[in-house]
Amino acid sequence: MERMLMWALLFPFVFFTTLTSGQENVCFRPKVADNIVVLGLQRYFNPGAELVLSCEQGYTPLSGPLKIVCAESGQWTKTKLICLPKRCPYPDPPTNGELYYEDTVYQSMINYTCDEGHFMIGDNTSVCLANGTWSSPTPECKPVNCGLAPIPEFGMIIYSKRIRGNTTDYGVTGTYRCLPPYAVIGDARAECTASGKWTKTPKCGVVTCPLPENIARGYMSSNDQRDYDYMETIKYGCHGDYTLEGSFQIVCQQDGHWSEKPSCKAPCSVDIQRARILYKGQKLWIKDLQPNRVLHKEIVSVYCMDKVRECGYAVPTQCIDGNLKIPECFEQPGHIDYNLHSRSLPSEIKQC
Repeated sequence: MERMLMWALLFPFVFFTTLTSGQENVCFRPKVADNIVVLGLQRYFNPGAELVLSCEQGYTPLSGPLKIVCAESGQWTKTKLICLPKRCPYPDPPTNGELYYEDTVYQSMINYTCDEGHFMIGDNTSVCLANGTWSSPTPECKPVNCGLAPIPEFGMIIYSKRIRGNTTDYGVTGTYRCLPPYAVIGDARAECTASGKWTKTPKCGVVTCPLPENIARGYMSSNDQRDYDYMETIKYGCHGDYTLEGSFQIVCQQDGHWSEKPSCKAPCSVDIQRARILYKGQKLWIKDLQPNRVLHKEIVSVYCMDKVRECGYAVPTQCIDGNLKIPECFEQPGHIDYNLHSRSLPSEIKQC
């Protein structure tokens, strides 16, 4: 025995050849596809030996057989076994949040995020497990809370939605107002921000406006030489036939300036001597328009002739601050036609 051991150490290749002679048809441990498991640790198999195949954890067998046999040729029988990764159900995004993933198979990962102004309750990642379920449920995205908005002295706030309790959610807005003669100094709009705090609170301060100037061709309801408090008003009017355009009153605003003043617009005269016009739904000879004037923005129509169709038609024109443009198609009749043949004028014949 000692002599055989010595020979084995001195000439190992001779010893290996002796052991394996006559066993050229043994099967070596098979090479299998990814995710397939071969049971046991044996390296050599005699013809007729069987091996059971299975799928790694997290994978499902698609086709068989699940057993291979060592043939007399020293080759393993073929198998069509395919192991596919298990699939988890498609996830739902969190309310007020989003999710990101590439697939839902075993070992896939989901990343969750919450929208701005929301914080997460739960895990921000989830992994598809070997049993086909996700490691963590869908998290919740809760809105950030602010307390009630601070109120400045002599002020109040009007929220954009009804508030219950002593908290407000992210995104809720409000508008500050002050009791006259105080006005909001700063931004009147407030908002519950993503940081859980309200935007900067304005102050309520006394605001005054100086006496405004009068408007041309008009008058004011007050000429008191004093400062006017916030929200005080002054009314305007126009003299004679001038027309007020704009608001009839101005208001002292929170920035210490008056709102936009109105203006007085001039009337127009109808610059024709012989014709009939259409004014306020009535046909009038120009001589009967007494006085000869129409107010700003009023409309007058003159009559033109369609010579091809031999009919008349009314063309409107509007008074704009003392300017009334007579349409180019209008032709003023001569004295004879106007006085003796008025029935042939465009205003009197058949209308187109």
